[in-house]
Amino acid sequence: MRIGFDVRSYGAAGDAHRHDFTQLVLPLSGGFAIEVEGSEAGLTPGLCAFVLPGARHGQEGAGPNASLIVDLDAALVPPALHDRLGRMRFVRLAPEAAKLVAAIGRAMAAGGAEAAQPHWVPLLLGAIGAEAPRPRARLAELLAAVAAAPERPWTVPEMAARAALSVPRLHGLFRAEFGTTPRAWLADLRLRQAIRELETTDLPIAEIACRGGYADQSAFTRALRRVTGATPASHRRRARE
Repeated sequence: MRIGFDVRSYGAAGDAHRHDFTQLVLPLSGGFAIEVEGSEAGLTPGLCAFVLPGARHGQEGAGPNASLIVDLDAALVPPALHDRLGRMRFVRLAPEAAKLVAAIGRAMAAGGAEAAQPHWVPLLLGAIGAEAPRPRARLAELLAAVAAAPERPWTVPEMAARAALSVPRLHGLFRAEFGTTPRAWLADLRLRQAIRELETTDLPIAEIACRGGYADQSAFTRALRRVTGATPASHRRRARE
């Protein structure tokens, strides 16, 4: 399944184009003009463009601007929501959704947030498509903060405080959104990041373990072996082969 998050700026108009995936265009700062299948809008923070697969579209910016661009397989978007947003093309974001977009933008700017991106998708779609504010969007700041610093010794009470939620409420939202507990979600996030660094960097394994919040290389090795059956060194070797 395709999931891609990027931050882009738009300048002089280029050729209009199409692609075979769904795209969300979510301004973070500044503004620019966009046309989607003949419908035009000036996008600024708080307004989202929803581009269907195959829809012809183009952008033009005259000043500084930055936008969060989310590319998704259409299958990741609930059909009713896909149809509704596709008809609207431009969607005014509720305050909760705007806060979520800003939080994701900050996490992207901080770097190292790739492992959190699959977790952002249902929150983002739910916040954009909600007819009324949803409290689960309050997880946005927490997800961004943890993704930016997974090596920190996060505790569940600290995570709940960061999201301005009680511990039971935090557990309830994680169960509803991700089908798991905050602690298990954190362990999965750390492992995803460590695996990505194993596959894409030449960092020493001990440093990757430290950056991922593991007590030492042995702890990282045990965690990876439980999930993949491989040691870090053998996983890296296979990935490069």
